[in-house]
Amino acid sequence: MDPITAATHPDPYPFYATLRAAGGLAFDPGLNLWIASSAEAVCAVLHHPDCHVRPAHEPVPKAIAGGPAGRVFGHLMRMNEGERQRCPRAVIAPGLQDIAPRQVEARVRARLLQDGAEGLHQAQFIGPVSVVAALLGFNPTDSHLISELTGSFVACLSPLSQAPQLDAAHRASEQLARLFEERIEAQDTPLLTHIDQGFENTAPDSKIANLIGLLSQTYEATAGLIGNALLALIGDPALRQALRDDPAQLGPLLAEVLRFDPPVQNTRRFVVAPCEILGSALNPGETILVLLASANRDPQLNPRPDTLLLDRPNRRSFSFGSGRHECPGQTLAMGIAHATLAVLLESEPGLEQLTWRYRPSVNGRIPVFSERS
Repeated sequence: MDPITAATHPDPYPFYATLRAAGGLAFDPGLNLWIASSAEAVCAVLHHPDCHVRPAHEPVPKAIAGGPAGRVFGHLMRMNEGERQRCPRAVIAPGLQDIAPRQVEARVRARLLQDGAEGLHQAQFIGPVSVVAALLGFNPTDSHLISELTGSFVACLSPLSQAPQLDAAHRASEQLARLFEERIEAQDTPLLTHIDQGFENTAPDSKIANLIGLLSQTYEATAGLIGNALLALIGDPALRQALRDDPAQLGPLLAEVLRFDPPVQNTRRFVVAPCEILGSALNPGETILVLLASANRDPQLNPRPDTLLLDRPNRRSFSFGSGRHECPGQTLAMGIAHATLAVLLESEPGLEQLTWRYRPSVNGRIPVFSERS
């Protein structure tokens, strides 16, 4: 195991503990990366002004540069710094905070979930983006299509994707852009109207790209959160029954799963100027692998870190990031996951009959379920 393959290992957490014990920020010559593994180091890197989300020489990955997916990528607030990050965030974040939980719950419950592994796949990968699309005013048919297209677009964000996946991502980018152009003309939902008006003085490409970005951030992170919460329930029948008896505990469960077994295990930062972090000198062009999941289990951040505690006091987590790039949609993602799990627990989908594997990824921990043979 190494810090990258750890993301999809059955249990990477003892390995993360050894990294923290060896030093919170250390250089790995084999990977040619700095590794930030402690809470202190992760926090320092995420808040450092000279640690950027993209390398200075490659603002868009070479694999997609010049194509439709690359043009979307280049405008994403999460992949930019300065005004190109702050301005879209200032537009989108307030609208997301204004969404009432009952709106989210109503849209989750409007979907008829199938039983078994296919139902879980729909709940994880189709449902969350469909909810966001519905909040933006899309009808159910278009919302389902948008979920599928978002799944295709997300492939361009992974270095594991091959030419067929990248070609599909380019096509999906074009289709999503056309759908949003048509929807923006209608402007009949508060969320979309708010976003459209906020981008009034910016290029249309930035507005549409960041709407696609909102969907893509919803897609994998929410799927992983729902899936990892289900794994916690599969592994603990008593906990599953306790949540059926008291659904109010779903919120604490999700918050603890987000800390204990997060869907995003790591992220990267790229050094753009000479700097010093926790006594280590870093040079421009160097890369830092930021182990969010390891920091979540740092006992300096959370006592008894290896125990899943619903009533954990002062719970702290880096799973949605920290600092200027903290995810603005975490409240919405948690609301979608909460409503989805509530529906799943009510339907009693026979979790014991399922098996699972983790999707191939260099940073995501997202279980995919199938029926036991």
